[in-house]
Amino acid sequence: MLSTGAISSGVPSAGDAAPSQRAQGAAGEAKTRPVPLPSLTGLRWTAALMVFFYHLDLVEYIGGRAGSTIRFAFGAGNTGVSFFFVLSGFVLAWSTASTPTGRGIVRFWRRRFARVYPLHLATALGALALAYTLAPGTKPSVRSLLANLFLVQAWVPDVHFYGGVNPVSWSLACEAFFYLTFPLLVWPLRRLGWRASMVAAAACTITTLTLPMLVASFAHPDWAAYDFPLARLPEFILGIALAELVRAGRWRGPGLTLSVALTMGGYFLSSQAPHYRYQYAACTLIGFAALIAAAAQADLRGEPSPWRGRLSVKLGEISFAFYMVHILVIRTGEYLFRPHPKLPWWPSGLLVSGTAFAVSLAIAWALHTVVENPGRKLLLRKWGSSSTLK
Repeated sequence: MLSTGAISSGVPSAGDAAPSQRAQGAAGEAKTRPVPLPSLTGLRWTAALMVFFYHLDLVEYIGGRAGSTIRFAFGAGNTGVSFFFVLSGFVLAWSTASTPTGRGIVRFWRRRFARVYPLHLATALGALALAYTLAPGTKPSVRSLLANLFLVQAWVPDVHFYGGVNPVSWSLACEAFFYLTFPLLVWPLRRLGWRASMVAAAACTITTLTLPMLVASFAHPDWAAYDFPLARLPEFILGIALAELVRAGRWRGPGLTLSVALTMGGYFLSSQAPHYRYQYAACTLIGFAALIAAAAQADLRGEPSPWRGRLSVKLGEISFAFYMVHILVIRTGEYLFRPHPKLPWWPSGLLVSGTAFAVSLAIAWALHTVVENPGRKLLLRKWGSSSTLK
């Protein structure tokens, strides 16, 4: 699922006394001015593709879910959401050089709202149009619609809420909670220093790995492990802690080559996990964390990275729009033709899947150009805020 290519390690091992001088310089510079990390933008596209292929597997466009090879390849694609959560914490902590306090907290919240809400509103309207035209049986209730628009739907253990309107937007409800708590989370980590970040990273990793067992007796265990924002918070905090460790020059994880191997191993292990709850994040978290930190280190040092190219970065920039619209495109195809067609992978399955991909990508590019960027700039201009934070 992950792109590979000419990548090298080069990240200090656990036995090294200190990072390279170049990495120290870049990390020191980041304390006053965030250093761009284009590989992380490119990786966003890879994660969005994982979720896209997972949903293709669910609707049985490529041979049906009974096909063991297809299931092995795409069945764990929903872990791409876990990657987004860890990456979100990392990017926010890296981009926010000074801890938000006072009015700075309000400005931070405004920037985050401007970043996600225009696209969320546009895709919610698209989902409603789909429900009222092609699929009247899927019309949401007023309460579930309001919960979706206010980004609180994932707090309700009811599939008509967290899976209603645009199903993938449940993750935005988690992100909204993360944004709300970010100033309170990053402050103690920076005040207490890199050792606190190391302890936080370890604690969050252990929590995520054991969560499937902890929620087994809950009334809604799958919701509690996957959709519940509080349950996904450790992944976000892990991203923050990783950013602080990289910023301080204290990250001693593996390089890109080994990180990709760990990620792919965890991904394919997840597709074979004995219980569905283990497929959400437990098997892939360590690989994702290592990959994000290693990609950041590669950018800081100018080392080779397959996600730093112009095309990868551009696709990463539209990945949010692609993620938000792709399930609506797949659903439209089902409503126009037939649900769960169980097509043979060649050539019908590939043709339908390729069409869904091309349409999703085209609409994502249009939404990114016409809605996401202009909406964000308009809101920030109205509030008189800087639009430099991504």
